[in-house]
Amino acid sequence: MSKTTDNLKTAFAGESQAYRKYKAFSKKAEEEGFHNAARLFKAAAKAEKIHALSHLNNLGMIKSTAENLQAAVQGETFEFTEMYPGFIQQAKTDTNSSAEKAFHFANEAEKVHAKLYQDALNNLNDKTEKVYYLCPVCGFIEEGDQHDRCPICGTMKNLFKKID
Repeated sequence: MSKTTDNLKTAFAGESQAYRKYKAFSKKAEEEGFHNAARLFKAAAKAEKIHALSHLNNLGMIKSTAENLQAAVQGETFEFTEMYPGFIQQAKTDTNSSAEKAFHFANEAEKVHAKLYQDALNNLNDKTEKVYYLCPVCGFIEEGDQHDRCPICGTMKNLFKKID
C-alpha cells in the first residue's frame, strides 16, 4: 500500500469524524439559540462531507451496489463480532456504565444492520419497495412496522424516524 493510500484513508477518517462532530455542534448551537454559529457548523459539516467523499472515491472504495452491500456486511459483522465485544468488556473493567451501555446498544444494532445488508444483497433484484424505521436512541433499524418498542433499548415506536 502506498503512502498516498494511507494518507487518503487517514484523511477520509478525519473528514468523516469532522463532519459528524460539526453536525453535533450545529445541533447544540441551535438548542442554545446561537443560529449563526449553527449555520456555520452546518456549512463546515457539508464541506467536510465533500472532502470525505472525495477521499473515499480516490480510494476506489465506492463500487457496485452488490460489492458495497458485501463490504457493509463485512464491516458490520467485524463490529459486532470483534470490535464492540472488547469495548464492552473494557468499559465494564473501567466501570464506565454509560460507555458500556452505548457500546452494547451499538453492538446489538450492528447485528441487525449486518442482517439487513445481507438480506438486501440476497434480494438485490427484488423491486418491492421497503420501508425502514430508525430508532433515534440506539440506531436499531427496522424493516416495516413490526414492534411497538425498540427491541434493543425500549424506545417507543412513535419516536422512530421513517427513512425516505
